[in-house]
Amino acid sequence: MVEIKSIRMKIPEGCNIILGQTHFLKTVEDLFEVMVTAVPEIKFGLAFCESSGECLVRSEGTDKELQKVAEKNALELSTGHAFLIILGNGFYPINVLNAIKSVPEVCNIFAATANPVEVVVAETEQGRGILGVIDGLKSKGVETPEDVKKRKEFLRKLGYKL
Repeated sequence: MVEIKSIRMKIPEGCNIILGQTHFLKTVEDLFEVMVTAVPEIKFGLAFCESSGECLVRSEGTDKELQKVAEKNALELSTGHAFLIILGNGFYPINVLNAIKSVPEVCNIFAATANPVEVVVAETEQGRGILGVIDGLKSKGVETPEDVKKRKEFLRKLGYKL
């Protein structure tokens, strides 16, 4: 029998989350190294759901509070080989996502966002797995020319476009 659940991630105000799946215990240290190499002053907490052996939530980070948030979210998920990274205020997935994807153990990225996140999980007698992610809110319509102008201005304000 399969039970389907929706688990809301608890993301502190101003923070971002990266949720993915990997396949090996050494991911914890490898992800830590890739994060601090990509952005040396980055503030983050990282947690990994071990899916064999002791089946513990393993964690690291440069910020103990964010590490605790990551641990709590990971324990709530308890989905095999999932990892999540909580990025501190002022740090963004765009700056680390390609580095994370380059880690050989990383299989999949489900979300990288500051939006509210719900994780759709299947639970069987064996364990839990991520079926998908609800990232943010439902679309309300198609952008107008004025919306296009606002989008382009916003990206330039952030410095992502000339």
